[in-house]
Amino acid sequence: MTTTLRPSGPLQQADDGTRSRSYEVCVNSRPVGTVRVGTLPAPGPRPLGTISGLRVAEADRGRGRGTVAVLAAEEVLRGWRCDRIRIAVPADAPAARRLATALGYTESGHVLVKDLTAPGEPAPPLPAGLQIRPMTGAEAADWIAADPPRAARLPEGPATDGTRLHVAVRHGVRAGHLWTGWRDLPTGERVPYVWEVAVAEGERRNGHGRALMRFAEQLVREGGGDRLALRVDPGNGPARALYASLGYRPLLTDYEKVLY
Repeated sequence: MTTTLRPSGPLQQADDGTRSRSYEVCVNSRPVGTVRVGTLPAPGPRPLGTISGLRVAEADRGRGRGTVAVLAAEEVLRGWRCDRIRIAVPADAPAARRLATALGYTESGHVLVKDLTAPGEPAPPLPAGLQIRPMTGAEAADWIAADPPRAARLPEGPATDGTRLHVAVRHGVRAGHLWTGWRDLPTGERVPYVWEVAVAEGERRNGHGRALMRFAEQLVREGGGDRLALRVDPGNGPARALYASLGYRPLLTDYEKVLY
């Protein structure tokens, strides 16, 4: 039996050059599942490929259909000039994680989420001498210009829809920053999101990171939100410990693969 992909919708192209298309996974022309491929903007001349929404009917699982579907999706992305692919696997899907590993994908990050529906505890006082305030226009311009990926995600600068930029200042010296906004997750859900939270090296281990995260949660609650998500690198042990202590739980695992 031959497993192939058959387009189930038109090729969609956005103004930023990204594209996506949905496919049926077929066995001898019989539909047994679905998958979607797409691209994301990325530094350099080649886009970043994505594979999402892979589903195989229960009766056809365990027969390699998913494996062949992913390999066929990779060929589509090669044709779109992608040389790297990112996928997001639900934290509660061990079979999908095993498939990703078997096909040469490696963990690149974890998306964590915290439910904010329960009444929040009173915010603890900020560490001595620490203040959190909005970035000024000049600060935001310099901060965005210093990192091309930031500029790509903030096409209208601080005025980009949903964006909020803050700095932590201790005794007049910048101690860290916080960038919050919104993100469309691969699950299709749009959630409040911490794009960046950072503490200056000389200011670490003083509770500033915890204070910035509590501040982010308060911003979400004040805006009527009930969840907050973020992404952390697998090797960042201190950050992972901080988020776990604050009640964040795994939602998705990001995997990446280089196409040769």
